Amino acid sequence: MSEHLEGKQCILSALRARQRRFELVLVSWSAHRSKTEVVIQLANQLGVPVKIVSPDEMDKMSKGKTHAGLLAITSAKPLTNQVELLQMVRDPDKPPFFLLLEGIEDEQNLGFIIRTAGAMGVDAVLIKKHIWNFDQLAVSRASAGVYEWMPLVKIERESELLPDLKKSGLKVLGALPKVKRTMYDMDFKLPIIVALGGEKRGLSGALRQSCDRFFTIPMNISPHNAAYGVPSLSLSHSGAIVMAEVMRQRRG
Repeated sequence: MSEHLEGKQCILSALRARQRRFELVLVSWSAHRSKTEVVIQLANQLGVPVKIVSPDEMDKMSKGKTHAGLLAITSAKPLTNQVELLQMVRDPDKPPFFLLLEGIEDEQNLGFIIRTAGAMGVDAVLIKKHIWNFDQLAVSRASAGVYEWMPLVKIERESELLPDLKKSGLKVLGALPKVKRTMYDMDFKLPIIVALGGEKRGLSGALRQSCDRFFTIPMNISPHNAAYGVPSLSLSHSGAIVMAEVMRQRRG
């Protein structure tokens, strides 16, 4: 089943990643040449057909008005399988850093997290979700194209993959509120899987049993702010904070 990618960043990232099979790249004749030239050149280098179309035809095929004159017809991006993920663990160049997400339902939030993961040195994103019903275009656009090259692994049950990863030397570190140890007390330089839960339910009991340690994100809440109540962080924001701490420790 074919999918449509829209916009320069998503299409360019997908062409470079070479994970999708491209059928055709459509370019509106009214689009700015400076914005389309790099996509056309790369498509030509890879042998992907390019077709110039009218703005009306482009608008009919696209989902929105932000395509900027570029649309690609491609196959779906394949998920990374467990064998490929275990091969990444054996990479001697750096201790692996995987991010495990549970309870995420929103495409934009997932895209935002994947975008941050790409900037913070995450090697793969593991997503625990029984039904994979994300809109790939929405995720790719929210991730600014990082979705196209970031390895993604779907997990239905913890027993499928986590035991093998732990046998390979990875520690599963779960984020929970109100535990004694903060993220600053953790050694994130080790081979790790950081597990984050959604805002509604956090980490499930089954996933907590797979964790080796827990940590919390410390908050500096003043007495004045506390009087009004401070909500919990969103998954995308808490993920960004934790990933930034992992990068800080590994750079240090």
